[in-house]
Amino acid sequence: MTSDLQTIQSTQGAVFDAPQGPPLSFGNDEVALAAVTTGVVLVDRSHWGMLEMTGADRLRFIHNQTTNAFTQRQPGEGCDTVFVTATARTLDLATVYATEDSLWIVTSPGQDQRLLDWMDRYIFPADKVHLTNYTGQMGLFSLLGPGSQALVQSQGIRLAPNSPYGQHSPLGATGWRVAVGGGLGGAGYTLFGPLATAAEVWQRCTQGGAIPAGERLWEGWRIQQGRPVPGAELTEEVNPLEAGLWHTLSFDKGCYIGQETIARLNTYRGVKQQLWGLRLSQGVAPGDPLYLGENKVGWVTSVIDTESGVLGLGYLRTKAGGQGLTVTAGSAVAEVVEVPFLSRGYLAEESLTSQV
Repeated sequence: MTSDLQTIQSTQGAVFDAPQGPPLSFGNDEVALAAVTTGVVLVDRSHWGMLEMTGADRLRFIHNQTTNAFTQRQPGEGCDTVFVTATARTLDLATVYATEDSLWIVTSPGQDQRLLDWMDRYIFPADKVHLTNYTGQMGLFSLLGPGSQALVQSQGIRLAPNSPYGQHSPLGATGWRVAVGGGLGGAGYTLFGPLATAAEVWQRCTQGGAIPAGERLWEGWRIQQGRPVPGAELTEEVNPLEAGLWHTLSFDKGCYIGQETIARLNTYRGVKQQLWGLRLSQGVAPGDPLYLGENKVGWVTSVIDTESGVLGLGYLRTKAGGQGLTVTAGSAVAEVVEVPFLSRGYLAEESLTSQV
């Protein structure tokens, strides 16, 4: 069944790869590529997971379940956090938004029920915590580009220009909220709310000057910006420090699942591999090994062919080097580059010291 949102998107040129999936493209890739650097684009992320956590113990519970700190979070605040196993292996990178009476947890596509089931295992009878999966009933959009702030302000959103990442505010009477940060490493905002009013919000954004962009472009921007996703960069073979997610970690909040391993890696500087961007001379496949000379030093996780060349992400042994290094993958040559989304903690400090 076609939703009101899909009907509007279809009139704007949307092509869908699956009946309930996001638009693959709007047939305007060249225009959208220009708009993301000079104006503003609008991306439908409603296929991402959306969980609601309610109950008096919600902040304490999420604090003990993930890598970031939550006990002092106030309504209107938000942040990224990582779900990890007891040995600190990554499950998913999520964004959590606090309201007066709940937490909204945005998960990667297809990870909603997995994370709900994971958390449910740790809810004891005395815990005042309740989880509801609203995936498929909520809309989720991203505004990306330098023009996103002007568009948000034109809608009467009261978010100061320098508001911290995750800060959010209601969007009029739509039931939606607008949060700082578009899900990637550049300027942007995230909008989320009931699917029933999603078409209205989408139309307000496009009428305000946002250029619609599809999943194909989002994937290219994700790789270019360096956002890791489950099944590619986030697996049970790596931890959040290796995945470049230091900005999601709190090292002084006390015990949580995976905390001992993460603290030990930080204290003893034990990060053996890191996620980097790759600028490739030709196409390769995810999983292909990376070599420095005859030595295998990592592997490719994601690849996309763009107008500016073949881009990828991959893990590289810390001892092999980092930004500026040249490695190979089969017959392809890859330059190791930094990407905006990732953060490196003490590794960044060591890199700067080695360059002095």
